[in-house]
Amino acid sequence: MALVIAGPSGAGKSSVIAELLRRDPSLSFSVSVTTRPRRPDEVDGRDYTFISEAEFDRWIRAGELLEWTTYGGHRYGTPRSELIPRLTRGEVVVVNVEVRGALALRGARLPGPVVLVFLVPPSREELFRRIRGRGTESEEELARRLRTAEEEIRAIPEFDYLVVNDELGQAVRRVEAILTAERLRIRRCSPSA
Repeated sequence: MALVIAGPSGAGKSSVIAELLRRDPSLSFSVSVTTRPRRPDEVDGRDYTFISEAEFDRWIRAGELLEWTTYGGHRYGTPRSELIPRLTRGEVVVVNVEVRGALALRGARLPGPVVLVFLVPPSREELFRRIRGRGTESEEELARRLRTAEEEIRAIPEFDYLVVNDELGQAVRRVEAILTAERLRIRRCSPSA
């Protein structure tokens, strides 16, 4: 199963995913590739695989990406090699992507179910506080991220679940409940239903 967690920048996706992975060692994480610069707390190959624009172009041409997009002036993508082999083995793989990427993965005909979880902060003000708290974005970038977040929120009806990240532990428990329910699911609806 691909457990795809998406939502606006500042929703807390990385924090929720890190805690999920800490609590459940049976889960694995799909490391995305990106052309954006590495943040001080990030590790290449653990948080993202950081590559050049030219390398990203080569990955696209070679068909190595299941989905890719430009977000915030940088490109991000999900490598086939991070997802397909593990899903084929029946593993549960957690994927952190932006909203369009999540929807693209649903349509990618992956081996096994794709479960989409939309993660949001409790309010617009909290979203702004979280993004500002990073200290990595200019005022212009903050405004752009908030506009993008408002656009992304319109996609909520296309997701399977909505989780409000008002408190990290509670948000993680909500995602764990989703994971439990999906592991116990007997029948799945077709995407066209």
